[in-house]
Amino acid sequence: MTALKPFAGSPLNSPQRLLAAYESLLARSTRMLACVREHNWFELVEEQSCYVVEVELISKAESAIKLSEAEKEHKAKLLEKILEQDMEIRQRLIERRNQLQKQMGTAQRRRDLARSYGVRKGFDQGAS
Repeated sequence: MTALKPFAGSPLNSPQRLLAAYESLLARSTRMLACVREHNWFELVEEQSCYVVEVELISKAESAIKLSEAEKEHKAKLLEKILEQDMEIRQRLIERRNQLQKQMGTAQRRRDLARSYGVRKGFDQGAS
């Protein structure tokens, strides 16, 4: 997976381009979800960086573009999918954070025990 540049430089000056930007945002969200499911944290961070830039570009351009009812409906469906994926991404990141906190707590307890009982440095190497 490789992070792509936001919108490949297209100006967001028409309803079609704005909707294409939302579709690009959905595609990026889908890649982010795949990264989190695969525990590919490096790629996730890259994708998130581009995602934030895309959201800013959309936000700035959107106020100047008028959408028809059909276009508004299409945008709403795209946003719904993006938000669903965002919820799963957030939940999985919370789970990952909790897992890391638990591992850090275990490592800290091992260090404390090793210090308390005067165990040498090799103590931590064999335990996982």
